Amino acid sequence: MLAQAAQSSFALEPILQGVLARAKLEHANDRGFDSFYSYSCEKITEFRNAEGVVIKREDKTDHHTPAAVVDVPPAALAAVEKPDGGPVTATHSNVHGQAIHKKDLLLTPDLFKRFHFTLVGRQMFNGRPTWVVDFAPASKNLPEHTFKDRFINKAAGRVWVDAGDYALVKAQLHLTAPVEVGFGLIGAVWKFNYGFERERTPDGWWFNRNVDWHLEGREVVVKRIVDYREETSGLRPVSALALR
Repeated sequence: MLAQAAQSSFALEPILQGVLARAKLEHANDRGFDSFYSYSCEKITEFRNAEGVVIKREDKTDHHTPAAVVDVPPAALAAVEKPDGGPVTATHSNVHGQAIHKKDLLLTPDLFKRFHFTLVGRQMFNGRPTWVVDFAPASKNLPEHTFKDRFINKAAGRVWVDAGDYALVKAQLHLTAPVEVGFGLIGAVWKFNYGFERERTPDGWWFNRNVDWHLEGREVVVKRIVDYREETSGLRPVSALALR
């Protein structure tokens, strides 16, 4: 159930500033999670022909076991302050595969300027309160230096922001217009839907529970349809003493 929120920049600005601050902690968060947890990650990629028939399927499962503890305890993520002064607790760029990763959605000052944000409301997600924010390109004439820039500049969608940690816990986005590769001579992508969901461990680490995306495009003259699904399971905390 989505609770409506005040549609004002005053309500939205602190949330965006919190997400900006949290983005600086994501690398430490990922290192810490990998240091203290073992898990399995299954990745399934399906390639389809123009009729939608699967012509190739790749299924790979990676098993992660920490090799050593890094010096990034969850308490370290509480060092960055929220905007209100409180503590923050803790692809391939072609038509073959993924064009956007979670890290590309982490809010940076540059990314901040590329989008127009709208606070939609509040919603519970996995038992935690979140802010729901829509985003869309701020202009049709945004700077483009790389293929990824062309993707991001034409992306729109919705993100869910954890109200306690300001972490992105869910995202859904899509292309608003086709993206050409090599000025259209090498290929083009005319449909790309991407989403992920994250969960928080009891001791404060965030991790990707699942990622999925769907791409439709053309490579030279061959139509490409690719579906990808990634899921993390078998999560198990590992004692720091056992790794020393």
